[in-house]
Amino acid sequence: MKEKPTAAELEVLAIIWDMGEASVREVHEELARDKETGYTTTLKIMQNMHGKGLLSRDDQKRKHVYRAVVSQKDTQQSLVKSFISKTFGGSAKKLVMQALGQSDPSREEIEEIRAFLDEIENKGS
Repeated sequence: MKEKPTAAELEVLAIIWDMGEASVREVHEELARDKETGYTTTLKIMQNMHGKGLLSRDDQKRKHVYRAVVSQKDTQQSLVKSFISKTFGGSAKKLVMQALGQSDPSREEIEEIRAFLDEIENKGS
């Protein structure tokens, strides 16, 4: 990924990943459900994202329709890798221990985590 998205850009990406494609108006309406934000702010964010190569834009219709250029999985992997490196000195163990210590995982979540760890361990064998 060329440029990492900002927090505001991640909010826009999450909406577009969910919808597949969206106009500025559609994104703005979704954002406005959770916080007060101006339409022109949403427009500017999306224009900047287009300029950064995070979104593509279809100019064929009267309203511009945007699509994510970056995948959700690749973006999440890049951000988590950077976060672990900067915040936990590259230690995934420290991240997991901190995350589990801050939450109260259900029995089902613990079982899923255990199964995931078993899967990782079996790949290495």
